[in-house]
Amino acid sequence: MRTYLKRSGPVELPVKRLAISALLCLWSGLAIAAKTIDPFGTEAALPLKPSLRLGGAVGDPCAEAMPTGALNLPDVVNLALCNNPQTREVWASARAQAAQVGASKASYLPSASLSASGNRNSPGVSQRSIGLSLSYLLYDFGTRAANLENARQLLVAANATQDNTVQAVFLSAVQSFYQTQSTLAALDAARESERAAKESFIAAEARYLAGSATPADKLQAQTAYSQATLNRITADGSMKNARGTLANTLGLDANRNVSLVAANTSAIQEDFERDVNTLIEQARRDRPDLQAAAAQVKAAEAGTDAARAAGRPSISLTASTNQNNSAGITSRGSTIGLSLSVPIFSGFATTYRVRAAEAQVESKNAQLERLRLQVALDVWTAYQNLTTATQSLRSTADLLNSAEQSERVALGRYKAGVGNILDVLNAQSALASARQQRIQSTFNWNISRATLAQTMGSLDANLLQTLPDSGGNKPQEKHQP
Repeated sequence: MRTYLKRSGPVELPVKRLAISALLCLWSGLAIAAKTIDPFGTEAALPLKPSLRLGGAVGDPCAEAMPTGALNLPDVVNLALCNNPQTREVWASARAQAAQVGASKASYLPSASLSASGNRNSPGVSQRSIGLSLSYLLYDFGTRAANLENARQLLVAANATQDNTVQAVFLSAVQSFYQTQSTLAALDAARESERAAKESFIAAEARYLAGSATPADKLQAQTAYSQATLNRITADGSMKNARGTLANTLGLDANRNVSLVAANTSAIQEDFERDVNTLIEQARRDRPDLQAAAAQVKAAEAGTDAARAAGRPSISLTASTNQNNSAGITSRGSTIGLSLSVPIFSGFATTYRVRAAEAQVESKNAQLERLRLQVALDVWTAYQNLTTATQSLRSTADLLNSAEQSERVALGRYKAGVGNILDVLNAQSALASARQQRIQSTFNWNISRATLAQTMGSLDANLLQTLPDSGGNKPQEKHQP
């Protein structure tokens, strides 16, 4: 029976192989585990995925297949947050930065490494060695702390950037939804104008054949009818382009058909009139891009601290053990001690790194101030646009009502033989314009509300519930291309 271990003799090769294999298996297991676990819990600092921002407004937040039937506004927004590449990109960037925080925390733990070597010299002398070394940084005058703070602030900035991108995609989805609704309603209005123009042309032709109208009446009516047909064709093209833009916002090919619920032209007019100064201050508290800029300033300040600390001494604890076997003679050794590293001269590299870091802080502060001013301008502009849209919405309701009555009176008088064709055509032209303005003002009002919420950093699922076509009672009728 062969003995592998002897108290005074050399360690046999099978025992060494077994030890090395065990260490390699342990290393492989740790490497595999490191890819699947989060030892420092860094991803707990990440916000919700963009697809979950609606709080479960749709049954499956990120279904692989398109929902069946017509889509309401929450459907459109949720699909955009799920499928738009921009949201996936910022989510991945935030996860990458969270991993950087973990890498910075790792510098507070000791590091260990295993080394092994073997060779054979002529005429048959073999040498083998195996060693284990340990290093633990005890003190570095704040370099690790500054690097960790830098990584943490960059994670805060990445999370805020993700929130800002989510709100931008959110707003883009709302705009695309209402713009598509607008073009669908405009197409319906163009068809109605074409029908009315055709009716006028038939009436003018009938009077011409009866001898009670001139050829000019017939030609003018025919021209107006042709113009109405051209307007309907143009409206149809605009509607198809809007559908393509909507599909693109949802992360789909532009030629993908997306059906929407029927347009709801009854806007909800809430009392939004508040002190614009209060709105600006609220925006400066809540805007995610402003929060990201502030975090970038703090990260730059931490980077300056790290640059300064890099030129200072560091103290480390070191330990190692090794075993050598040469020509059948085994020797072992172990060491433990403290290591002091004092940078003396690095060619002024540290000086210039500190200067660069300080200049970076100044740049980030300037960007923060510029963004603070831009936030005020964004809120002011969005507020004024919403005020204008509200006034336009009220005015177009009266305009449409009077235009409809004028058109009915003019056409009735012409059919009765007491009016002229110019009055009819002018009334129909005014009615077509009033319809377009009413449609556009209605959807502009909804978009303006969403835009103001986005400029204040408060565009979320709660706003959707106050906008038309939010899915409370989904109409059965749907538009088809």
